[in-house]
Amino acid sequence: MKPLAAILLPLLLLQSLVLAAPHAGETITTSSDGGGGPLAERTVTTKHLRPERDEEPAPLLARRNTENPQPVFGNKGAPILGGTNPEIDRQEKHGFVAPGTDNGPVRNLKWSFSHSKMRLFDGGWARSQTVQDLPPSKEISAVQQHIVGGAVRELHWHKVAEWGIVFNGSILLSAVDENGKNTAFTANQWDIWYFPKGIAHAVQGLAPQSEFLLVFDDGDFDAAGVTFNIVDWLIHTPRDVLARNFGVPEAAFDGLAQKTPFILPGRVPETEEGKRAPESPNGEIAGAGGFLYPLGTIGQPEVPGGGGTLAVIDSRNFPIAKTIAATVVTVRPGGLRELHWHPNADEWLYFHAGHARATVFVGSGLARTFDFSAGDTAVFPDNSGHYIENVSATEDLVWIEIYRSDRAVDISLTQWLALTPPDIVAQSLNVSREFVEKLSREKKIILK
Repeated sequence: MKPLAAILLPLLLLQSLVLAAPHAGETITTSSDGGGGPLAERTVTTKHLRPERDEEPAPLLARRNTENPQPVFGNKGAPILGGTNPEIDRQEKHGFVAPGTDNGPVRNLKWSFSHSKMRLFDGGWARSQTVQDLPPSKEISAVQQHIVGGAVRELHWHKVAEWGIVFNGSILLSAVDENGKNTAFTANQWDIWYFPKGIAHAVQGLAPQSEFLLVFDDGDFDAAGVTFNIVDWLIHTPRDVLARNFGVPEAAFDGLAQKTPFILPGRVPETEEGKRAPESPNGEIAGAGGFLYPLGTIGQPEVPGGGGTLAVIDSRNFPIAKTIAATVVTVRPGGLRELHWHPNADEWLYFHAGHARATVFVGSGLARTFDFSAGDTAVFPDNSGHYIENVSATEDLVWIEIYRSDRAVDISLTQWLALTPPDIVAQSLNVSREFVEKLSREKKIILK
């Protein structure tokens, strides 16, 4: 016969487990270190000692721990005990604790210029984002560039088209085409330019500090054979050939740099004459064939919805831009760029100011939410559905959209439903016909 203790001990252990188990509706506090501050309070409902999954409460952001972020939400997750970067965790709120509507293995669609290598020069700096940094961005790459007053981005040309926009300062751009026509023009804040592939050009800083974004219609812009710098070419050409080509003694090239400078110091032109291109016997590039779109002068129009401005710059109003279309968007605090998609190209984005949330739906039940801040780039795949929301209550959200296309176009989800026979929409979504009939038949591009 077993001793009494051997019989009672298992019963006592079972009783203690039952008493320690969470009761229905009981509130449990978890902490990151076993005794520190609480990470989250959660209410669990038990059934046979198994907690049920929490439903997604709203608003989602109100339940996140923004000071000490942890992957704990409701009844899900657990504290991080290994290495992590809290600063990045705080910036990636929706990646760290994703909305319940996110689903599946959607690849990363975001890159920050802050992660790019900064290249320093005597007269400025540059940093780039290519397909090596953001693999889904096969059609577009970009460079942030800064030059000081007088500094020159070395004379060069590209095998791809170049699109640019000035964010600060003022620059002088000059170019010569295959017909020997030339031009020189000033671009100020928000002005845009476009050089087709192969056009020879140069950039010089006019303001004490100037900064701009360069965009190229090829994701692998940094690859060999895409950009051709003049000094790089000359130092790799025999001196006797240079002398014959230019009709000068070989000694004329004794001062040539030993390697391409990329950006070099210079002097700001002292007169307006110094900013003009020499007169060409073949004429000047001007009018509809010009390379400048003066958005800073034209301005950015308000759009339906009352939540901000959106300027479209494509071949319809900037005829030379045949391979890169763009929009410049400002969404006021709390505003929303409505649910939509683009039927003709990937959407590449550069966030210039503010903070945003965007969910990208790539089909087949797959969706992922991203957080964006100034300096971030992204690519939303061709035809993927998405919105972009300004999550700040005080700051404007400003971004640039780029498409490798001659047009910037979109299809509005609301307008599509509003212009479809109401009974079809009502039956498909299991909503009332009244709901469908109240939908706007005009695009509400940016909602308040």
